[in-house]
Amino acid sequence: MSNLLNLERVSKSYGVRPLLTDVSLGVGAGERIGIVGRNGDGKTTLLRIMTGEEEPDAGRVSRQRGLPIGYLRQTDDFSDTHTVREIVLGGRSDHEWAADSRLREIVTVLLAGVELDRAVAGLSGGERRRCGLAGLLIGEHDLIVLDEPTNHLDVEAVAWLASHLAGRSSALVVVTHDRWFLDAVCQQTWEVHDGVVDAYEGGYAAFVLAKAERQRQAASSEVRRQNLVRKELAWLRRGAPARTSKPKFRIDAANALIEDVPPPRDRLELQRFATQRLGKDVLDVEDVDLRRGDRVLLEHATWRLGPGDRVGIVGVNGAGKTSVLSLLSGELAPQHGKVRQGRTVVLQHLTQALEFDNPEGRVLDTVESMRRVARTLDGEVSASVLLERFGFTGDKLTARLGDLSGGERRRFQLLRLLLTEPNVLLLDEPTNDLDIETLNVLEDFLDGWPGTLVVVSHDRYFLERVTDSVWALLGDGQISMLPRGVEEYLERRASSVESGPVAHHQTGFGPPQDPIQLKARAGSAEERTARKALARLDKQLERLADREAELAEAIATHATDPERLSALAAEMTALLTEKETVETEWLEAAAVLE
Repeated sequence: MSNLLNLERVSKSYGVRPLLTDVSLGVGAGERIGIVGRNGDGKTTLLRIMTGEEEPDAGRVSRQRGLPIGYLRQTDDFSDTHTVREIVLGGRSDHEWAADSRLREIVTVLLAGVELDRAVAGLSGGERRRCGLAGLLIGEHDLIVLDEPTNHLDVEAVAWLASHLAGRSSALVVVTHDRWFLDAVCQQTWEVHDGVVDAYEGGYAAFVLAKAERQRQAASSEVRRQNLVRKELAWLRRGAPARTSKPKFRIDAANALIEDVPPPRDRLELQRFATQRLGKDVLDVEDVDLRRGDRVLLEHATWRLGPGDRVGIVGVNGAGKTSVLSLLSGELAPQHGKVRQGRTVVLQHLTQALEFDNPEGRVLDTVESMRRVARTLDGEVSASVLLERFGFTGDKLTARLGDLSGGERRRFQLLRLLLTEPNVLLLDEPTNDLDIETLNVLEDFLDGWPGTLVVVSHDRYFLERVTDSVWALLGDGQISMLPRGVEEYLERRASSVESGPVAHHQTGFGPPQDPIQLKARAGSAEERTARKALARLDKQLERLADREAELAEAIATHATDPERLSALAAEMTALLTEKETVETEWLEAAAVLE
């Protein structure tokens, strides 16, 4: 396997803080590598050095000559005057990209609901992100470098992206906090920490196991070292040299680490404790209709949540997941029906907003002004201990709230909600901006948190880790339980697309229809006629495109001749009308071959 890229003794610092120190690593052809680490430890810096966007302070970076690299950054540099079609498809017309099955799949999955001729200026952050990802995947690259590609993607799109990347021959380097994605795609995992990069074979699960084994060996080595020092001192007193031997490495040592570990949650104990605090009734949704604008989200829906229930909600973007949380919290009123809260309910709702009422406040002062001690199932915990548990130590304790990063704001908001000692938690995308280490802390905390938990998240690993049941908004006006969780949701979504009614992916042309299928079949006379028509219309569209380019050049040449310019403009208008008619015929012929 040839190496596409090598880093040799690379170092990089910002100010007095070293992010990378004497790092040496390489990426081979076809390798798929995931990068993990805490926020701020240098993951994005490593990507920027690998792609050549930053130069190292020391060391050498070598790349294969002419290596085509596709790099998805966390922020885009799109021109607001461009359209989605220009950004993603390089201006290709509909018949060009729709005839290519690979392009068609990328566009219909990642740009569902986005008009191709819409200006970039009006897109949301999530839509811009998906445009950037779609544009990169459409290109041909030997090395694909992705920085948080799953941000703003729903569960279904993340599963599709994992399958797509695993099926490509390109090498892949990806920074992500989505642990399910790491397991599904990556063959190696690199951990960036304390200025070094440790390499592990396998995805996230293999990484956790291997890291535990390394820590076990390190702990054993430290014990041996301390024993050796004591023995050395004793033997020196007696004048005898010290002799040591190393124990053999046990391949099953990591498995032995978890043999006697208890289950992550004692569900019966948590439910008993939750029942004591909550009582019998928690949240009841009774015969509810919920609409946002012209869209029906719920219709005569009934749903009951009891003490100790731990529920995840999934659905495509725009299905109404956030609206359902607002309905449960009382922030949104239904058009029909009732939402009842139990008398003992103390509810807190974590929204996706990251702003603070008082950005000048300090972290520790703000927390202590709310509560110095919080009660948990294991007893009382001080606010400072909770802050430390959520990663606020040292100068972060006195940092201004307005100066916190996105991940730090998310952690602080979670902590502030938990300090109010709620017995019902509604969490809307709680994993956004959190690194894996913080996610582990949050999951560990929620393991021992009694009460009713409702989570909306596209992080499949997090959902499966902290919830006991998964419910879905499938577009039928109901909240449906999925006994087999996210896997069943993906199966239902796939079958609904195949069997119809077909969803409309707004890609900027034509009537509502499924992505066009152009499989060559031995077929009827109608299909043979359609294939002939497609060949004829393709030639016609090529001729029209050539004439359009000629007219555009002529208009630029005769810009100062009003009479000639008027004639050229009239011809251009007629040509565009003809082109639109031919494209419509092309799409109708293509639909016959679905």
